[in-house]
This record gives sequence, C-alpha cells and structure tokens, in this order.
Amino acid sequence: MLKKFMLFVLGLVALLVLLANLGPMILLGAGIWLLYVVFKKFLKTDSLVKKIGLIILGLFIAGITIINIYAVIGLAAGYVLYMVYRKWKADGHRYSESRDDDPFTNFERQWAELNKY
Repeated sequence: MLKKFMLFVLGLVALLVLLANLGPMILLGAGIWLLYVVFKKFLKTDSLVKKIGLIILGLFIAGITIINIYAVIGLAAGYVLYMVYRKWKADGHRYSESRDDDPFTNFERQWAELNKY
C-alpha cells in the first residue's frame, strides 16, 4: 500500500512539473520546427540577400529556442510519469493474478458454477 502511495506522489509531482513546463515545451517544439523550415528555405534559395535574411531570422529563432531549453525538464517529467503509469499497471496486474491463485476465490467461483446447474 505504501508503494502505491509513493507511486501516486511521484506521479503527482511529475504531472505538476510537466504542466508547469508545458508552455516552454510548446515554444521549444515550435522553435525547432521553425528552425527546420528556415533551414530548408535557406537551402532552396539562390539569392544572397535572402540567405542573409534567413540567417538572421534563424539566429533569432535559435535564441528563442535556446531560452526554452529547460523545457527538457518537462520532457523528463513526462517520461517519469509514463514510467509511474507502467509500474502502477504492472503492480495492479500482478496483484490480480495472485488473487486468482487464492484457493478460497477458486472454490467460491467453482461453487457458483456448480450451483448454476
């Protein structure tokens, strides 16, 4: 029971950290995507003026992206939340299997099946 409580507390803390870093995570993802778009346009253009403009724009976007790099903490919190969820489900599944091995539960189930006929 204490193990489930500790998993719950760890999951709650991870969820709060994830929610606190949700905005920076969105900005980090958008910044990475915009850098990709600027890089693709940079490779396609032949004009020197456009290339210089795209470099300046890319540096500006890279600055915004680097400022939000601490959003990786939110990604780590999401991973911890996922691991807590997996552990919670694995523990619940294991306990339900051990209950099926209980002779009294099996007896009651078999007795109910016998009484049906």
